[in-house]
Amino acid sequence: MGIDLDKIKNRLSQVQKGNGESVFWRPNDGEQTVRIVPTSDGDPFKDYWFHYNLGNNPGFLSPKKNFGEDDPLDSFVRDLFNENTEDSVKMAKDLMARRRFFSPVVVRGEEDKGVRLWGYGKTAYEKLLGLVLNPEYGDITDPEEGTDLIIGYGKPAGASFPQTSITPRRKSTPLTEDEERSREMLDNIPEFEQVFTRKTPEEVGAMLDEYLSSEEQTEGNSVETVYGDTKESVSEVDSAFKDLLSS
Repeated sequence: MGIDLDKIKNRLSQVQKGNGESVFWRPNDGEQTVRIVPTSDGDPFKDYWFHYNLGNNPGFLSPKKNFGEDDPLDSFVRDLFNENTEDSVKMAKDLMARRRFFSPVVVRGEEDKGVRLWGYGKTAYEKLLGLVLNPEYGDITDPEEGTDLIIGYGKPAGASFPQTSITPRRKSTPLTEDEERSREMLDNIPEFEQVFTRKTPEEVGAMLDEYLSSEEQTEGNSVETVYGDTKESVSEVDSAFKDLLSS
């Protein structure tokens, strides 16, 4: 069976805006203001499990964690943990699925870029749910009476990793003053299922075999031979996944 070009084009259009902008948003150091927008299912807080460090493959959805399917990579990770050696545990931690959370947002000052997907970690997720459940704020995603959020992002002095702070604005505001523009934004929220790469268990198994084969081949090579003279190009999509999984 050949490649379905229509599906490939559809996936590309979901990952990139018409002007080439990424569908993902990641905060810069400092403060930015965003508005989480409502989704048709009433839940703008999505979570997915990703594998990322399987060779040069881009991040992909875990068949086991997301869909309950048989997953050779998940089984391999479990076996590594059961071996319980320093090397096996290290490899298991590199290959295990990682949970990420996503919400559709409009970034203030960048409304012309439309709705994008903000990926964040568990701590930010808990803060956001706390705001949603706080009766003083109500529905923070409401297009007419919702609440903008000030996102502070950066690495505090002495910290090993960047941290995210979330502060709600004191006053509610409409998504935009232009109702037609608001409808357009809400009608063009990126489809989560189209953006993220889903692999079959068979595809994951083939990727794992290739990864293990390459690991065996490089064990006898010097660091200079394997890494010194080659530099893999990283696609925009791969970079986006790497940023999302490491922030």
